[in-house]
Amino acid sequence: MRVEELAVSAEVSVDTIRFYQKQGLLPPPERDGRVAWYGDGHLARMGRIHDLQRRGFSLAVIRRFLAGELDPADEHLAAAVVEAGDGADPGDELIDLDELAARTAVPATLLESLVREGLLVPRRDPAGPRFTAADVATISAGLRLVEAGLPLPELLALARRHHALTREVAAHAVELFDAHIRKPLRDSDLAETEKAERLVEAFRTLIPEVTALVANHFRRIPLEVAQEHLEAVGEPDEIEAAGVMRA
Repeated sequence: MRVEELAVSAEVSVDTIRFYQKQGLLPPPERDGRVAWYGDGHLARMGRIHDLQRRGFSLAVIRRFLAGELDPADEHLAAAVVEAGDGADPGDELIDLDELAARTAVPATLLESLVREGLLVPRRDPAGPRFTAADVATISAGLRLVEAGLPLPELLALARRHHALTREVAAHAVELFDAHIRKPLRDSDLAETEKAERLVEAFRTLIPEVTALVANHFRRIPLEVAQEHLEAVGEPDEIEAAGVMRA
């Protein structure tokens, strides 16, 4: 097949095929002089790429699957990660960035910068980044902090620092999961299907537990720090009010 014929058979554009080749997802074609020829193997690889994309995997993960660096058990685990990362209930309304800007009265350019910095994390969707009511609530909470008197540049700087520290802790947690759960299961003599089931079960069990621990800890720490600060510099009525909040 010529590249145009492969594009028709795979139901994609020629540019998409060339993009996949540049990304290392599609092997180079056979060449007869200046003519490039593609075969059934290329068409099958396109089908595999589309299947993995439909399941929500990133191109980096797809590349590792195609290279054989991830086994069948990892594919089920990766699917569970995508499912958990989506986190949307069937009834959730998904909106685009322009609609998020309209509902929060925040310029789309500012929201785009928050997405680029990782401070606002959209849901992955074939049609593009999507947001939910929780994202609207998050932006609204930030606006209330600004209205209360916190300077926006300093609030964003605090958010960036929190983001960096959170990623550092999360990376360590993932390394622990990989070292003490995933790798021992992969190295075991269990059947691939059982490895996959146990990996997914472990992931789905641990994620809610870790989330609950982190959420409760983060809720308590700001109150603890605020109390300590008020005890050092606050007036008696401020200290009493803070004690009520901690109760």
